[in-house]
Amino acid sequence: MKKTLALIVTTFVLVFAGQGRAEINVTDVKGRHVTLAAPAQRVVLNFYYEDFIAVVGPGAMDKVVALSLSTWKDWRPNQFAAYLDAIPSLAALPDVGDTENGTFSIEKVLSVKPDLVILSAWSFDALGEAVKQMETAGIPVVVLDYNAQTVEKHVQSTLVLGAVMGSRDRAQRLASQYEAAMQDIDRRIANAKPTNKKVYVELAQKGPSEVGNSYGNGMWGSLIDRLGGTNIAKGQFENWGPLSPEYVLAQEPDIIFLAGSEWLDKPQAVTVGFGASEEIARDRMKAYIARPGWDGLPAVRNSALHAIYHGGARTLSDYVYAQYIAKQLYPDAFSDVDPAVEIKRYYDTWMPIKADGVFVLPYRADGQ
Repeated sequence: MKKTLALIVTTFVLVFAGQGRAEINVTDVKGRHVTLAAPAQRVVLNFYYEDFIAVVGPGAMDKVVALSLSTWKDWRPNQFAAYLDAIPSLAALPDVGDTENGTFSIEKVLSVKPDLVILSAWSFDALGEAVKQMETAGIPVVVLDYNAQTVEKHVQSTLVLGAVMGSRDRAQRLASQYEAAMQDIDRRIANAKPTNKKVYVELAQKGPSEVGNSYGNGMWGSLIDRLGGTNIAKGQFENWGPLSPEYVLAQEPDIIFLAGSEWLDKPQAVTVGFGASEEIARDRMKAYIARPGWDGLPAVRNSALHAIYHGGARTLSDYVYAQYIAKQLYPDAFSDVDPAVEIKRYYDTWMPIKADGVFVLPYRADGQ
């Protein structure tokens, strides 16, 4: 694995006028070969904000000249506010829009004269041929993918990011930590008895009156597959979508994860993440249990309903959520693992902010 990954990111030293200059050559997650004359100093950042900060380290955002704002500020407002307190200069960064709502502006990108554009894979796909406008203007574009939720793409994205930003050592340590954490999970599962537990994940954004997305492949679906659980959404759709209430009841899931976050204007959402409180999160979870037929589900009868931070998926810290899911599938094998403590340790080690809030939470009925 390490040998293969070592080949992903290579640097060649060229000699110009008698002086050595490092030329950075990387292969990104789309298999695209990208060359930079030197580590980037003027970046347009489209997504994966926390991973960028983790990999680049102190002063990371000083190298960002513009970003896609809404997918950070609107999707994770409390998280964004915490970073704004730690990095006040964030408030002055221009917004280039984002592909999620169709506002990403190539003209705005060109206007800030970046020496690198970092895109998520899903944004790269959404932009299509428009990416060539930036490349034609002489701006390298590098694509990362933490959404795939595979160790390989997490590690590749991290090493590529470290190479183009001149923070290889930090990137290697983060990548190694991630690999080691996932290998530890694999080892524990391999030594445990196989599980036949059925798992249902629902994006708990709109409240119990409307069924939120579940995940066939990618994101939570990929994690459940890797951890040996039976994802009831697998085969129902390629990526994500809502399952019918009747289908969920018929599948009788043993464990339910309500993926919550800090969404704006979602008064019934399961609120977990930065600044969240256990009391409010459990009150919102209780409303889901009141759905017709849910009181008869094994997951509810056996107190196996959990909230999990949706904003924590697709990041270098998401091994913590893999630990939490695995702990529910194989309680004995993970009895000494405390994901709630581990997420705080990750932020204390790598990030400029504390993990203050609620990121994983089992439902407890009143009086329990």
